[in-house]
Amino acid sequence: MTSPLFNVLNSDTTPKDLKSIAQKVADNQRVTEQEAIRLFDADLPFLGVLANYVRESKHKDFTYFNRNIHIEPTNICVFDCKFCSYSKLLKHKTEGWELSEEEILNKMREYKDQPITEVHIVGGVHPKMGLNYFASLIKKIKEIRPDIHVKAFTAVELDYMCRKAKVSYEEGLSILKEHGQDSLPGGGAEIFDEAIRDKICKDKCSSAQWLEIHETAHKLGMPSNATMLYGHIEEPKHLVDHMNRLRTLQDKTNGFNTFIPLKFRNGENQMSHIPEVSVINDLKVYAISRIFMDNFSHIKAYWPMIGRNTAQLSLSYGVNDIDGTIDDTTKIYSMAGAEEQSPSLSTQQLVELIKNVKRHPIERDTLYNVVKDYKDVEFNSEAKSY
Repeated sequence: MTSPLFNVLNSDTTPKDLKSIAQKVADNQRVTEQEAIRLFDADLPFLGVLANYVRESKHKDFTYFNRNIHIEPTNICVFDCKFCSYSKLLKHKTEGWELSEEEILNKMREYKDQPITEVHIVGGVHPKMGLNYFASLIKKIKEIRPDIHVKAFTAVELDYMCRKAKVSYEEGLSILKEHGQDSLPGGGAEIFDEAIRDKICKDKCSSAQWLEIHETAHKLGMPSNATMLYGHIEEPKHLVDHMNRLRTLQDKTNGFNTFIPLKFRNGENQMSHIPEVSVINDLKVYAISRIFMDNFSHIKAYWPMIGRNTAQLSLSYGVNDIDGTIDDTTKIYSMAGAEEQSPSLSTQQLVELIKNVKRHPIERDTLYNVVKDYKDVEFNSEAKSY
């Protein structure tokens, strides 16, 4: 039986320039920026063949997830991002929330004996919650769960913390690391193109600062993730430029765990007049990400944002990770009209979601060490184990 990629390479209907890109993929050669831009005009089935070839070359049919919780200390924020449906400016703080330290720690205590491996902490940029506050909070979280991996604070939050504390990025990250922080999430990247960024999130940290913070974290032995916000006012060239800046930094540090394209959702924000892109566009972005981001081992689809069905489809378009159980009160996307209004799945539900599209479910920790292989695990039909 011939492979789908072989068929593409030998098809009389595949345009010559796309066939050249497909040959590069087959030969494990790097795709250029101009070639990646060209791929946005390619048909989805063609992209699926290439992306799935790369995905299965790297990971076979393995699909990763983890058991994690999200804690959002506040949605009160000093910044005014036009695409955000989540945060409330200080002048509207009565409409937002601000968890006390004890409320956050009680959340952790609820999971003291649960088999979660990660706590993900991000939120609005609150002027009262600074570097020392969060360093102390992380230390107390580790006292409750010494084994938990703390993935916390976007580069936007970290930039503000460090500026307010009058310390360098290296000094600030070192303090957080000494108190127990293990890695960084990838949020706040949005789109690196400065002209687009100026229109959608002018007052937050710059692209250069985002990249500098992540490079600094990598030098300190703190890995991180990377994201990209797509489906708003950007063009393919902006998406490729964004991915190329990340690919370049990954060449230098090899500190990124995974790349996560994030879909713009238009509910209740200042960009609600912009229609959301289709599922076809979603899958194109995932596929091109997998083809172009050759030095990123993992491509993740965040299922609460795109919904379970699209997350399943994405597993044939380059994605090999669908995040985790997310047992939390995450509101960043549900407030913007995301598919999942109560983002929480049991381990059983995640495993079944993956198996239902003939993929091999693997529970991982934050650094992609295998926790458990679920290929041959059968669940009690009456149990919905966390």
